[in-house]
Amino acid sequence: MNNPESPADAAGRMALERVFECLDNRRSFRLEAGAGAGKTYSLEKVLRRLVTLHGAELLRNRQQIGCITFTNVAKEEITSRLQAHPAVRPETIHSFCWSLLRDFQPEIRALVPTLPGWDERLADAEVIDLGVRAIQYELGYPRVTETEVSLRHEDVLVLMSELLARPKFRSVMTARYPVLLIDEYQDTDAGFVNALKQHFLDTGTGPVIGLFGDHWQKIYGEGCGAVEHAALEVVNKNANFRSASPIVSMLNRMRPGLPQTPSDADAPGEARLFHTNEWPGQRLSGRGGGHWTGDTSLEAARAYFDHLKARLTDEGWDFAVERTKILMLSHSVLAREQGYPTIQQIYGQFNDAWLKKEDPHIKFLADQVEPACAAFQAQRYGEMLGYLDSGRPNIRRHQDKAAWSQSFQQLIQLQQTGTIGEVIDFLRMQAHIFVPDAVIVREDRLAAAGPEPVEGESRRVTQLRKLRDVSYRELKAVDAFVDGHTPFATKHGVKGAEFENVLVIIGRGWNKYNFAQMLEWIDAGPPADKTDFFESNRNLFYVACSRPKRRLALLFTQLLSDVSLAKATELFGNDNVIALPANPAAA
Repeated sequence: MNNPESPADAAGRMALERVFECLDNRRSFRLEAGAGAGKTYSLEKVLRRLVTLHGAELLRNRQQIGCITFTNVAKEEITSRLQAHPAVRPETIHSFCWSLLRDFQPEIRALVPTLPGWDERLADAEVIDLGVRAIQYELGYPRVTETEVSLRHEDVLVLMSELLARPKFRSVMTARYPVLLIDEYQDTDAGFVNALKQHFLDTGTGPVIGLFGDHWQKIYGEGCGAVEHAALEVVNKNANFRSASPIVSMLNRMRPGLPQTPSDADAPGEARLFHTNEWPGQRLSGRGGGHWTGDTSLEAARAYFDHLKARLTDEGWDFAVERTKILMLSHSVLAREQGYPTIQQIYGQFNDAWLKKEDPHIKFLADQVEPACAAFQAQRYGEMLGYLDSGRPNIRRHQDKAAWSQSFQQLIQLQQTGTIGEVIDFLRMQAHIFVPDAVIVREDRLAAAGPEPVEGESRRVTQLRKLRDVSYRELKAVDAFVDGHTPFATKHGVKGAEFENVLVIIGRGWNKYNFAQMLEWIDAGPPADKTDFFESNRNLFYVACSRPKRRLALLFTQLLSDVSLAKATELFGNDNVIALPANPAAA
């Protein structure tokens, strides 16, 4: 006997049927799939149906379904699920754009000198005319030689937007990709999305465009966010296959515009908020209402964290890493214990520089060098080379392999004993490892400034001077924290991940986030000049709260006003908003 269709399954099926109808009638659409709705499942179903119905025809016509993904990991997953079907081309946005741009060499050759920074770069190379140099894009590092010009990642997106304004280019794109699907649309480059709207959706021409994502899960600053257009049919997927009913109910109260039905309404679960309003100590403050204002002391925050963790353990929570994820939307609780006190002091209030890896040195070391070393130690050498953007290394004989092995063994040893500066210097001496231009430029500026600080020195030069002296072990600790304890992780995709239990620590310490204030603004709306600030807070809060399958607990070390506490009570329910004791250490 077949199991009856659950309400969540029914909601998912109805959403897919509407998407199929759009595709059958060549109407562009936007599938809005909230947290836990199964967006990737829907995308796979759409691709499979398109391949079944039109795959042979597409191949006869030398056409493909374009599928833009946010990461290479997502690209490989789609390729695997569809068994690398030749009628589907999954690519990151840069690779997809380049698949079209590379065939328009004269056009992009004429545009390169107008791209940001290229006038100075060409002047430094003493190149007045590009002549017939081939324009290449492979590693994302700018380079000018006698025979070719290599583009940066950001250049590709600018060129794509420029050429989309040209009828011939649009015609080629439409002929090659009659259907264009975009995964995680909210994180897609805004300039590219605006060009699609202007030149295709506005005119009613071009490929059928399908957007898959959720604008409430836009937590990366460069993404386009919500995409609105009269030519896009909005399809809401009102299902949640991840979280227990109490968590889904809280999310629905927070987001009534996209109500979700849980997969199993009877599955046990909980969603609770704990606050520290009864703490009698002197709360932190900052000049002009600084980014620490309203938080407990660092010692109290740690004591509250320990108290709540012990309480939840007594209630049956299993804090083993495979069962429970602790997300830190605060810097006051574990920064010192995590092992990176110096790096946090260097950047002070400019936390995004390291937390979101906006500093080029930290981004290069955390997102490329660290995973490359891990891949080397796991003997995944192709993956290692990919992380280091080493292109096609000259490995033809045993001695070449031995040289690579020796350099990596030296690097791994240096990571244990050396400073960040010593690791950077070592990497720059390796001819086979590409160090990003942004890192080299900053190193050169520091070298030009001299070995000692000078009056009037720029903040970035001073920060780099200090960063180079920090033990590399601190960089490894920062990488582990960001990758494991915040929704900003890039290597393992925390944003799309799910866990049985999630404990979220919410406090101050970030200059761009104030979650108590966000709660105050949910109903009344933010001031006109704070809309972006509000949405970034709301989205990060939503993403963090929607990760667990069974249990969710929030700990606010930040003081909650009467308005924010009332909103929290409305969202979680009166019995689920709990005041922690004034002295957590004694409780």
